[in-house]
This record gives sequence, structure tokens and C-alpha cells, in this order.
Amino acid sequence: MKILLFDTADRKSLFPITLTRATATIRMGIDTLQDKWERLLNLPSLILTEEYLQVLYEPVPPGEYLLVASNLLPTQIFADEIKQLQSGQSITDKYGLVAGILSCETAPVYGADFGNFFKDVAPATNARRIDMYCNIFNWNAEMIEQDFNHFSKGRLTNGQTPGVTIISPENVFIEEGAQINYSILNASTGPIYIGKNAVIMEGCLIRGPFALGEDSVLKMGTKVYGATTIGPHCVGGGEIKNVVMMGYSNKAHDGYLGDSVIGEWCNLGAGTSNSNLKNNVSEVKVWSYKANNYIASGIKCGIVMGDYSRSSINTSFNTGTVVGVCCNVFGEGPSPKFIPDFTWGAKGLSRYELDIGLKDVTNWMQLKNIKIEDSQIEVLKHIFDHYNQ
Repeated sequence: MKILLFDTADRKSLFPITLTRATATIRMGIDTLQDKWERLLNLPSLILTEEYLQVLYEPVPPGEYLLVASNLLPTQIFADEIKQLQSGQSITDKYGLVAGILSCETAPVYGADFGNFFKDVAPATNARRIDMYCNIFNWNAEMIEQDFNHFSKGRLTNGQTPGVTIISPENVFIEEGAQINYSILNASTGPIYIGKNAVIMEGCLIRGPFALGEDSVLKMGTKVYGATTIGPHCVGGGEIKNVVMMGYSNKAHDGYLGDSVIGEWCNLGAGTSNSNLKNNVSEVKVWSYKANNYIASGIKCGIVMGDYSRSSINTSFNTGTVVGVCCNVFGEGPSPKFIPDFTWGAKGLSRYELDIGLKDVTNWMQLKNIKIEDSQIEVLKHIFDHYNQ
């Protein structure tokens, strides 16, 4: 039996992050939601998502599956609840099916109401849905701690690097090949995980919880506050606080980035900063693709930036700004609160020409020696044709 991590129409509440990926491949903590479910349930998994995105993942054949809604927060206590399920049993919450074991005689289809196939239904008691941008960074500390306990259990860290000050070393794990030079790691406020071949240059100040992905770099003098995840193949610099960077993105220079979610293949130009708190300390409202309007998002929220988007030097992002997929943001003064997909500039909100947008994405990926795949191009063309025209 395999896990089938299925998306629903609610994935739209996490656009633009889920415009280019299935919800299960969102990164929180050290790795993705999919990775966590496979660990917690000790089963391999497949992903079922909207048709235009399914080209990025394996096809789903008929078979028996442990269905799990993709936007559920993977925790040990919830996984233990799922493990009690038998064939034909399911658990639900107010939004619908949470998990269940079902034998599918035909290939499962995105959009199917799987809950209708179950007669033995019980309420879920430990389910939490990731259904707002702020959940990603607000729940990241919990995910870092859970993942840290897994990755460090029964293993020996590479130990303290000479010239590095480590506070609470029992809460620090350094993978093979990582280099840390004359910096301070304070894990008294939460665990710190340094991935394989990651580099922390001289003079960095880091407070946990923090996770630095494989082959990522913190440039000299970087200041990091938890809970922050910088995914694989990223570059971090300046001041970063309570941020999730999915991977392959750069915030390499001075400037502040806080309470934010940054997709893959993004680049924040030198001096780019965001506001994460309104001057009157009132609730931040952010653009929702699903509601087609602004919705409340708590007291603190910085930037939500979709994949393949970039900002020019000295860009100033307003509190609670949502930047779509494949945008090139530049212009004087604070940015608009919502910058649609394939936007060129910011004030005039001109639209990228598709061919130029794809060429720019290709060039950015080549900087990290990655070639864009045909399936990724298909996804971007679909977004260009169907969203925010």
C-alpha cells in the first residue's frame, strides 16, 4: 500500500506557492510535507493534483491507497491517529476527508470526492490544515524541531568547528561536508540543523530554530532569527527572521526579510526589504487568489513570493505583499500589495511576454547549473494562459 497525497480545490488558498507545485511538496522544517508523511507512516507515497501539475509527478494507477489530504500538517500525534485506520475506514474534519484507506479499481482522479466512498467515518481529533500563507512560517518552528529530532537521532554530528561559538551544542546538528567559519550559533532558543555541504561564512549570527539546506550558503555577517528555513541551494544574507525559502532562491545581500514565504528560483536584489508589521499594529490583510479579495492574516506577515520571481535593488515591499509566479518587480516607492503572475515592473503592472519570461527563467536556472524541464515549461504556460490575465 502507498500513501496518496491528494490535493483539493482548497489548494487555491495557498496560491501562488501551490500554483507551481502540489501542496505536499511545500517545504517546512527541514524537508517537504511529502517527506514527513513517508517517514511518519513508513510508506512510500504518490501525489494526486490538478491535471496541469500532474505532469511534474508520477501517474497514479489503480490500487489500494492510504489517502491523506495534502494540506494537513504532518505531526507524530496525527500520524498515530491515521495508523489506527483499517481498510474502508476514514476520518474527516469540517473541510472533508482527512485520511482513509480505499481500494481504487480505476485510476484516482483529481477533484473526486473521496469521502463519498466511505461508510465507516469518524471525526479527526488531531488534524490541522495548512490553509493560509501564515501557517507556513508560523508553524515552522514545530516542524524544525520534529525534523531535527528525526535527523539527529542516533547519529553523531560533525561537531564543533574551530573558531565557532555554539550555545547549547546538544541542539545543533551539522551534516557531513558543511563548513562554518567564525560564527555564533545559539541553539538555546531552538534546534539548529546545517545540511550537507552548506557553508556559513565568517561573522554570521544565528538563533534557532533554524534549518539550512544542502549546498546552501550564508554570506558574511548574516543575521538569522528563528524560526527560519533556508532550503537547498539557496543563498542568504542581511537580516532574516521567521522565513521559509523553498529552495534554489537568493536573498544574498543586506536588507530585511521577515515573516515571509519565498518560493523556488527567486532572487531578491541588493537592499530589498519588507515590512512585516503595520505602523498601527493592526491586522495585516493579504491577497487571496481563492477569495479574490484581501483576507485577514494576523498581526505579522511580510512577503509571499511565487516561484521564478525577482526584485530589483532597493525594492521596498509593503506589509503582507503577495507576489505571483514569474514576476520581475522594480520601480520607485513601496510595492503594490498584490503583484499578479507574470508581472513586469510594479507600478504599471505590465505583463511579461511569455517567451521573454521563459527565457529569463531559463537563464536564472542556468546560474545554478540546472536545465529547465519541458514539464516545468508546460506548467508555466498554463499559468500564463489561465491566471491573472
